[in-house]
Amino acid sequence: MDIKLLLQIAGVLLGLLYLWLEYRADIRLWIVGLVMPLIHGALYYKSGLYADCSMQAYYVLAGLYGWLVWRRRGRKTDAGLTGPEDAEGAKRAAALRIGHTPLRTVPALAGVYAAAHIGLYLLLTRFTDSTVPFWDAGTTALSVVAMWMLSRKLVEQWLVWLVVDLVTVGLYLYKDLPYTAGLYALYSALAVAGYLRWRRQARA
Repeated sequence: MDIKLLLQIAGVLLGLLYLWLEYRADIRLWIVGLVMPLIHGALYYKSGLYADCSMQAYYVLAGLYGWLVWRRRGRKTDAGLTGPEDAEGAKRAAALRIGHTPLRTVPALAGVYAAAHIGLYLLLTRFTDSTVPFWDAGTTALSVVAMWMLSRKLVEQWLVWLVVDLVTVGLYLYKDLPYTAGLYALYSALAVAGYLRWRRQARA
């Protein structure tokens, strides 16, 4: 079987598990997120998606950061819980930690995106043979922002991922990665469901 096909299948399976855990706001998503970049990194390199490939190293670091942040916040929130209601109380506490993006952070996030997009685009056009430098750089830059928002449990991270997913579907179809494109099409639908679920939890 072709190695690219095997990598796509493995990436799809891990991606589905990751998305389900993210939808549930389950801290174990970060563990899956440490393994998945290895699979996707190899796939993207073979497909000439160099920005997406390099992005996987960021995903590993962001995964470690997100896991530490969620774990530390969980300990602080759950401190003092005793008795059989602990597990359910912890779940409710986790849901209450989900919040909306403060307006004061929006300019900074937009600035990070713009700087990352321009910088990656210049690197791709000058030092690689990428055939899709603008779109590759754009989805990668947005992913940097979305991962930080996810680590802070901000509801609007789902909207950023939705934009990434929709663009990525077309990009991966163009690069002849149909299974991975299908995964991102599913991501797009579940991003909407995840946004609605997290918004409800933020209101709780």
